[in-house]
This record gives sequence, C-alpha cells and structure tokens, in this order.
Amino acid sequence: MRIALLSPLPPEQSGIADYALAWRDAMRAAGVEVATPFAGAPLTAEADALAARMQDVAWDDFDLVHAELGGGRCGEFLALEWLAHYRPGLPLTATAHDPERLIWRPAALPGPLALASRLPRRAYQAAALLADPWTLARERRLAARLSRLIALTETGAACLARRMRLPAGKVVCIAHGNHEVADVRLPPPQPLRLLYFGFLYRGKGIEDLLDALALLAAMEPDARRQVRLTLAGGVAPDVAFGSAGSYLDELRRRLAELRLGEDMVTWRLDVPADEIPALIQAHHVMVLPYRESRKLAWLGQMRGTSGGLSWAAACGRGVVSSDARAFAEEVSHGNGAVYPQGDSRALAGELARLLREPGRAIAFGRKAAELGARRAWPKTAERFQAAFAAVLREGEA
Repeated sequence: MRIALLSPLPPEQSGIADYALAWRDAMRAAGVEVATPFAGAPLTAEADALAARMQDVAWDDFDLVHAELGGGRCGEFLALEWLAHYRPGLPLTATAHDPERLIWRPAALPGPLALASRLPRRAYQAAALLADPWTLARERRLAARLSRLIALTETGAACLARRMRLPAGKVVCIAHGNHEVADVRLPPPQPLRLLYFGFLYRGKGIEDLLDALALLAAMEPDARRQVRLTLAGGVAPDVAFGSAGSYLDELRRRLAELRLGEDMVTWRLDVPADEIPALIQAHHVMVLPYRESRKLAWLGQMRGTSGGLSWAAACGRGVVSSDARAFAEEVSHGNGAVYPQGDSRALAGELARLLREPGRAIAFGRKAAELGARRAWPKTAERFQAAFAAVLREGEA
C-alpha cells in the first residue's frame, strides 16, 4: 500500500503537525509506504500556485491519498478538491481534527465578498460569517467525494457525519494514537504537582487555571506549600506574540495580580520532544482548562480532542479538563475529572479534592495507562490500515 500524506509537519509548531509526524512514522513501521510530497513547503491557498504544485506530483503512483484537515489551514482541503476533480479515480481520505466542520473558514471568499480580504480583520471576519453558507456547501461537496473521513472521537464522528450529511459508515472514529512510554510511579503525594501542557495560546483557558489556583490558595490554608503548577508547552511567535501583544507577558502580569509566585508556578517553554514523557511523569495530573471559541459558535460546534490528552494517557497520568470540545468523552474512562468550562470555582474544587484525596490521582493514572496501552501507535496504525484496506476493496468492487 502506497499512500501520499498531505499535512503540515514539524518544524511547524502545531498539534496537527506533531500528530502527522507520529502517524507517518507509525504507518511506516507497520510496513505502509507513506510519501510526503509537500514536506517542508506548506500548501498555499492561492489557486494557480497550488495547481502548479499538484501537477508536479505523479499521483498515479499512489494507491490512496490521506490528508490532515484542521487548525485553520485550507491548503490540504484545496488539494483534496483538486484531486477529486482531476484524479476522480484516486481514493481520498482525511482526518478531520476539528469536527463538526472541515475548515470552518472560507478557502476563498465568493463574489464581491472577496474584496474584504484587503480590509481590516473585523471586516474580513464579518465577510467570512456572511460567506459561511457557501463554505459549508463546499465542505459538504468535498466530504461527499471522499472515500472515508476519520474523526478522533465518537462525539466528533457523530457531529461530523450529521453536519456533512454523510451516510452511515462514511465517518470512522480512530482515537488519537499514543506514544509507547515506560511506566513511572507518581511522585510522592505532597506537594500536589499539576501540569498544563500544550501550546501556550490565547483561547486555551489558561487564565481560568490561574484563577482557580488563586481560589485554591484561599480555600486551603496550606495550598501555597502543598501545590505546584507547571505551565509547559510550545510557543509559536506568530500566535504568542501577535498583534495583541505578548500573551506570555499577559499571563505573567496575571500571576502577579493573583499573587501567585514562583513558589507555586513555574514555566517550561518549548520542551524538546524527548523530554516530554519525563516532564509529564514528574506530575500527578494534567490540567486542560480549554474554552470554546465564542466566534466559532456562530459556525458550529468544535468537537475535536487534544494532543495533551494523548500524552497524558501515554504517560499514565490523569487529567482534569473542562467540558470543551470532546474532552468529556476522552475523560470518561476513569482517567480524570471534568468541570464546566470557564468555571474557575468548579476547577478549584476539583483541585482541592485531589489535594485532600491523594488516592484519586493514583486511580486516574492507572486508568490512563490502560487507555494509553489500547491506543498505542502500533495498534492505531493497524486500525488505519484496516480502514484503508476497506476503502481499496470498495474501489475494486
């Protein structure tokens, strides 16, 4: 089986790029030939340039093309459209990382709305909202042409199938794969070590976590001595230091306002990949305080998952997460606790319970390790192989 993978890859800093690299390596280890024809040069959304690059690839050499869709990118979506039109006999599949939609924003604004691309950001956003019926119709057209769509959660698969109006069996759930990590015992019960791990961007709800930590310090007299939080993850300059100013500086100011010093909060930025397991296993639980985007709520419900959740399972560590995205499903295996997104007081309550009941983190970690074993990348690669084999059999029928 020879597959072409259309996806961002490291050194691009994104969860999808990291996922795609792990996916490619797992598939190759399983004996599948995976080519990355556009590695090192992201696909452009400019139609003529994209068409020229697509024409340079010998697509007849592949049995199937698989794409990773999401993260606000349109290049892979447009490449699939091109292939559906110019290579109609070539099986096409994709993993939708942000269901219930494929791309959420227009690949190109239609008609007179195209002029908004030259206007200030708010004007463009308003035009994109007006163009959403066209965007959704375009997503549905492509979804109907794909042989199979993959979602990482059952919640996401159901939402995607419903929104894209796809028949039963067209969308398959294959959970986010996990790296295989040797088991390491939890640290001693005190201090309680909490970890936020992920890209440090606005919209991740990190402010809610800091507020909850301050509330915990007020609720529990010994919390300042017994609780440690590490803020760790990647920092992409175009996001963390964008036009709104430095997000990291905002967080540091908030820490100062809440009187949360280095005795309670430490930083680990841009953690090398080979140090991630040790970092996670040096903590008792991971905390993911994500919030839904109010802007995206106009367009639908985002029901994806998180690479952080995958790492927690791989490392045998439980998770306290908000109920954003499809996190409630991912933390429904006895591997953690869920609280209402944006509710810092509820999050503080969950942290207080962990502080008072050390056995809770142990139980979470045990279930997380069991989940991680079921989702190890070799087993995940087998599930993808089975899905692709079914697609190829359908094409031969």
